[in-house]
Amino acid sequence: MAAYALVTENFKFVSLFFKSKDVMIFNGLIALGTVASQTMYNVFAFDCPCSSGRNYRYGLAAIGVPAMALFLIGIMMNKSTWDLVSECRLRKCRKLSLVAAFALMGTIIGRAAVAPVTWVVISLLQGQAYTCALSEFIDPNTLEGFPSGQGSEVMAKFPCPGSVSTELQGFWAEIERRLKYESQLIGWLLVAGMALGVFLMLCVKRCCSPLGYRQEDYWSQYRSNEQDLFKSTAALHARLLAAENVKNFFGFVALEKEEQEQLTEHKSSSPICSTDWNRVTGVYLYREKNGLPQYSRLNKWAQYNLENNIEAMDKEMDVFS
Repeated sequence: MAAYALVTENFKFVSLFFKSKDVMIFNGLIALGTVASQTMYNVFAFDCPCSSGRNYRYGLAAIGVPAMALFLIGIMMNKSTWDLVSECRLRKCRKLSLVAAFALMGTIIGRAAVAPVTWVVISLLQGQAYTCALSEFIDPNTLEGFPSGQGSEVMAKFPCPGSVSTELQGFWAEIERRLKYESQLIGWLLVAGMALGVFLMLCVKRCCSPLGYRQEDYWSQYRSNEQDLFKSTAALHARLLAAENVKNFFGFVALEKEEQEQLTEHKSSSPICSTDWNRVTGVYLYREKNGLPQYSRLNKWAQYNLENNIEAMDKEMDVFS
């Protein structure tokens, strides 16, 4: 049941991610989803082994493995990742400059890092995994009145209530307080470091951007609208093309009334050649033609298509930015 609740909670937040168009809201939802998942994991799944040698590995795994998984998921869910893969496959990255590559990788990694960093920070602030991992390394000599001759095996048992003798249980409060202090200190330092890093990256982005703030905001809105319209139109085009093929095979096609009206209105949906698909697929940052902005590969393709300049299109569509 705990695993089912965890998966359900993540899918709920994932659905919110795709509805969000604002980067800050998107990242905030990622953080909230990660907090919810991390909290449920600690409540239902975390169980310190309380054994010397195992505590350390288990504690680090509880912090690091989910963070790595979230990072990889973030990279896989980022559209820019697959744009970069397509760019390398279709055009061998021959037009991909180091500056552009750095900017693109920074965007991909920065977005993917939100969830894992949130996981690590929340884990450290709660202190449960850190306390489990580091309990065996507490020096008994630093605890006033602690019996001598106790080794790491005894210290490793403290996170589990009832695993140590009654005379030693009174020292657990001091051990836990010390370890939680260290864990939370590292967590807050990580928060401060990340906040400073994000601030500096935003400053560098604003200073290096060829666009003003308003035009960059417009560009962001354009890309979001283009992506939404392209996705919905592609879905309709694919359905109408499939309907035509099914109708040709069976002699009729089972469609809803609204879909029948769309099929009548658009009459036919011809397949799009692979060359045009490749022209609008890949990495794109920003480019101008005769002083006019070209906000995407699709925008560039549309301009050349209107001019019916196939030769110039074939030459220019290979240009990265």
